[in-house]
Amino acid sequence: MRSDPATSAVPLRGLGGLLRSSEPVRAAPAPSAAALLLEEAADLLVVHLDFRAALRTCERAWQGLAEEPAGACLEVKCSLCVVGIQALAEMDRWQEVLSWVLRCYQVPEKLPPKVLELCVLLYSKMREPGAVLDTVSAWLQDADNQGLPEYRALAELHLQRVLLPLGCLSEAEELVAGSAVFSETQRLDALQAISTARQQQKHAQSGSEETQKLNQEGSSSHRFLSLLTLLRQLWDSAVRHFFSLPFRKSLLAALLLCLLVVRFDPGS
Repeated sequence: MRSDPATSAVPLRGLGGLLRSSEPVRAAPAPSAAALLLEEAADLLVVHLDFRAALRTCERAWQGLAEEPAGACLEVKCSLCVVGIQALAEMDRWQEVLSWVLRCYQVPEKLPPKVLELCVLLYSKMREPGAVLDTVSAWLQDADNQGLPEYRALAELHLQRVLLPLGCLSEAEELVAGSAVFSETQRLDALQAISTARQQQKHAQSGSEETQKLNQEGSSSHRFLSLLTLLRQLWDSAVRHFFSLPFRKSLLAALLLCLLVVRFDPGS
């Protein structure tokens, strides 16, 4: 019995339309070993909440990526890093995140924008933005990265979450002035934020200097009062013994008392 040609062609529409009888049917490529491990790691992370096992699975997948073509594993490699970052954060091992992803990509300039963004947000939230300062600066200075569509968002994130909180105002001005990705409005807003941060920095420094000066003055006053107390004690002691001594010894005691006053008087 002959089959209906229209009926037999229906299951093949998803492959790009009707196929001729002489054209082979192209099967979907089988997922790689690293991709299967990525699915397993995500399942361990989200469903089972086994963060340690998820991290170990990501590291096993890394080893398999070395045997696959570089272009075919970029997305898988990035996704493995995202899962690993989340697993480390859940285990309160967030300090290891940056070194962990750099083990995978070797140099900061090769980090995917998404991975770098997660690192900045994580360390900024934990109030340790200085940990990613050099990494993000190296990434932004790389010529290949400057053409990526995510470059402007990362530059703004670096400005707001790293440079300004750290007080790196000169570096912030260089970033805004030297990058062509900012619009004129964004540039003016960024410069205004830098100016505000500089004023706050000056106020903080002047307040610190004033506090230090007051502390020094208080310490000097305390030393002066202590000196007056010591001199009064010496004077009282000298007066008590003055009349009990012969005249010659009284002169000697008075001379010694004058020497003590000269010795302990800072003005002399």
